[in-house]
Amino acid sequence: MWRASVLTIFPEMFPGALGMSLAGKALTSGTWALDVVDIRAHAADKHRTVDDTPAGGGPGMVMKADVLARALDTASSPDDTRPRLLMSPRGMPLTQARVATLARGAGAVILCGRFEGVDERIIESRNVSEISIGDYVLSGGEVAAFALIDACVRLLPGVMGQMASADEESFAQGLLEYPQYTRPQVFEGRGIPEVLTSGDHAKIAAWRRAEAERLTRERRPDLWEVYRQRKTS
Repeated sequence: MWRASVLTIFPEMFPGALGMSLAGKALTSGTWALDVVDIRAHAADKHRTVDDTPAGGGPGMVMKADVLARALDTASSPDDTRPRLLMSPRGMPLTQARVATLARGAGAVILCGRFEGVDERIIESRNVSEISIGDYVLSGGEVAAFALIDACVRLLPGVMGQMASADEESFAQGLLEYPQYTRPQVFEGRGIPEVLTSGDHAKIAAWRRAEAERLTRERRPDLWEVYRQRKTS
């Protein structure tokens, strides 16, 4: 069973959206499991303090290494093969390839940072990898953890009704996904492209590939360059 262990100071946020739709159904059926660890439960004082002022001065507060160490050690035993991840804007990008790798494993232990961040020593001492869902800053790592878990769970066997659809989604082949249409045939004067109703599967496949390439070239030149180089090599 794929298992996510989430460490947070807001345990009441979970499962939240993860308890709905595909992820929620898979959670109920036992396809994956969710453990939520309250970081404050591992504080050493009666005030359940999890942060302190930054060494060297500066604004904000920093999450304490000793408290996080106790929380991580509770969530993950020494023989646990799951990666330990910190949701952080300075982390490695969460790509579809990385999601697929995580989904093939046993799960993940996910630390949700808050305030100005976490003491660097917890990252070093507990072999924590930093993961980013984009070049922007959130109030905390919980929303990012939702995104990571949902992206992984939907790839687990049996979660999506038609696994073949995952092969044609954005990023699966290095391209953004082609445009989609459905009934009605005409909407506010706009019709469905004739090729999609032609019944010619070869022409449909060619159109979809051309549209995926066009969208990727226009919207994500970084992805397009990688795809182009791979295609010509």
